[in-house]
Amino acid sequence: MNDSAPGTDSEAAPVTSADLSLIQRCIPHRYPFLLIDKVRDIKLRKSAVGVKNVTFNEPHFQGHFPDTPIMPGVMIIEAMAQTSSVLVSLSLGLVDRNPLVYFMGIDKARFRRKVVPGDVLELEVTALRGSSRVWKFDGVARVGDEIAAEAEFMAMIDMTGRG
Repeated sequence: MNDSAPGTDSEAAPVTSADLSLIQRCIPHRYPFLLIDKVRDIKLRKSAVGVKNVTFNEPHFQGHFPDTPIMPGVMIIEAMAQTSSVLVSLSLGLVDRNPLVYFMGIDKARFRRKVVPGDVLELEVTALRGSSRVWKFDGVARVGDEIAAEAEFMAMIDMTGRG
């Protein structure tokens, strides 16, 4: 029996998708701050697509805005970052190792379309640079064929102080 984490066994086929259970083994985020429902089209160390089903019952819609619910742009970028964190966790064999990932920078952020309840947000992330600790990504969030947001962002993986 193979006990290695998904995506790390050189003899097994690489992981190409992650359901909610695997996502929670990769990143520490939980409700109400876990912003992705699944990750698909994973190409280790290269790219992935996160999927967020936007629903009216999410906490931020109570105040942003009650009569015209719009998903905050920063939450869209956070969902991109969570998608990239799953990609990094799978790429570096960090499943079940409780990594923390911290933003180091966000550049070229642009918001092109409102994201509202009922939308399916697809979060395409592509690694521009990556090492064991610091990664840079390009992210594009789409609803159907329309770009909702885009940004470049950097993050650092921290394995210290967690058990």
